Amino acid sequence: MRPATEALVVIDLQNDFCPGGALAVEGGDEIVPGVNALMDEFRAVILTQDWHPPRHSSFASEHEGKAPFETTRMPYGEQVLWPDHCIQNSAGAAFHPDLRTGEADMILRKGFRREIDSYSAFFENDHETPTGLEGYLRTRGIERIVLAGLATDFCVTWSALDAARLGVAVEVRQDLCRAIDLDGSLSDAIARMRAAGVTLA
Repeated sequence: MRPATEALVVIDLQNDFCPGGALAVEGGDEIVPGVNALMDEFRAVILTQDWHPPRHSSFASEHEGKAPFETTRMPYGEQVLWPDHCIQNSAGAAFHPDLRTGEADMILRKGFRREIDSYSAFFENDHETPTGLEGYLRTRGIERIVLAGLATDFCVTWSALDAARLGVAVEVRQDLCRAIDLDGSLSDAIARMRAAGVTLA
């Protein structure tokens, strides 16, 4: 068992990000057994859940003439436009059925504000609006986190970079993540994490 100062944070291991889902990440379901086994090492387990209202501003369907995976400018910067996914209370937003959700001390929902997307477990995409995770970790005395989940090059990377920026030691279990790899986004994400001092395991 790891010390109480460490936590496992599992990012968005939901049906819509797994094969057959609206925004499927190739092999996304393959990591579930490994994530479940890793939970046994931690006293604190946190799950994040993408939780969009219908007609979320990050959906390509809300932008006339735009297709999924194109980009647009939002007030907070460039935004990738996605297929409609992880809509609140839908089957796609549910966790993968084999994930041991009962082990979670906390389930953190993000992306529920229609006007802004939220990749990171710590902040929405404006890099300013907090999700509350930082406060939760600090009040529990957690100084180090291990990240696993989906997708490596978006929500996992943004969470890792924010953790490092906040002074939280962070390790990414690359074997327990899978990537979208949109136009080379995976190699870019790995380079950014390395530059920020994130441990890639």
